Amino acid sequence: MLKEFRDFAMRGNVLDLAIGVIIGGAFGAITKSLVDDIIMPPIGLLLGNTDFTNLFLTLKAGAAAGPYASLAAAQEAGAVTLNYGLFLNTIINFIIIAFAMFLVVRAVNRMEKKEEAAPAEPSTKRCGFCFTEIPIQATRCPNCTSELLE
Repeated sequence: MLKEFRDFAMRGNVLDLAIGVIIGGAFGAITKSLVDDIIMPPIGLLLGNTDFTNLFLTLKAGAAAGPYASLAAAQEAGAVTLNYGLFLNTIINFIIIAFAMFLVVRAVNRMEKKEEAAPAEPSTKRCGFCFTEIPIQATRCPNCTSELLE
């Protein structure tokens, strides 16, 4: 049973999938950092020094009464919050990852199209009388000796 599991785990598709998941996780972390650290600060600055991670609605106040200065302060007080700023960050993160995956798939599709070579010119033809394959340059069939008109 262990040998079967080892054979399964070492199969090419399983290893490819494992590598893809690991690289995808790393790419997700890079994209999250891109959104949180590079894209959202200038957008927040343009919208009047808004930090999207601190955009939330208080649904129910916690032990300490609101208003809360930040999402962390609201969560620390035990308030129930609707975190729409974090949701916006996640949506932007998803759009960037989806666009990057689109570019990867597009590049792979272009490479596959280039690899498809045009079919080779035929080197044989079929005799119209005995239906055997003969060289394309032949004017008479070597099998039935019929004169070929093509």
